[in-house]
Amino acid sequence: MSLSFKNIKLVLASGSPRRQQFFKDMGFEVLIRLKEIEEVYPPHMKGAEIPLYLSALKAKALMNDLAEDELLITSDTIVWNKGKALGKPKDKSEAISMLVSMSGGNHEVITAVCFSYKGQQSFCEQKTSVYFKELSEAEINYYVEQYQPYDKAGAYGIQEWIGLVGISHIEGSYNNVVGLPTHLVYSELKRLLGTPKFK
Repeated sequence: MSLSFKNIKLVLASGSPRRQQFFKDMGFEVLIRLKEIEEVYPPHMKGAEIPLYLSALKAKALMNDLAEDELLITSDTIVWNKGKALGKPKDKSEAISMLVSMSGGNHEVITAVCFSYKGQQSFCEQKTSVYFKELSEAEINYYVEQYQPYDKAGAYGIQEWIGLVGISHIEGSYNNVVGLPTHLVYSELKRLLGTPKFK
């Protein structure tokens, strides 16, 4: 079964296989369109301001190439821990440092999604609290070496080994921690384009 909006194509600007799979699982066919940008935000920004800014920045890079019948979806996820944003780790050392800082405590995973359509933009955002148990040095090293989580904000994937053994509970959307608040995305697409057709 697939879902579609009359004469409107969905364009997803994300190389994340997890986000691409979410759209497939929701029943939507999407065009993948990528453009490299420098993901830099003003230093005064905190919390949700950061992914909101970066999702809009990603959209700006592709807006001029958008056709009249295309809706562009861009998104960004950060981990907000102890008043600091954790993005994707640059290397093994940074990944280990991030996980050590989150061990035994809780942090927020914040995702913002930007929808660009016919010159207008709208946004949705989601926060999920994630609680880690105490992780040993050996456990952290094993996870980083085996899974190399360098493409993930905060250096971990909840759907991987560390989520199975190290996360005690979450408050909020599980899918958001994986990378996309799917329920909000679906609701916003319905608001913008109407109820999709079920084939």
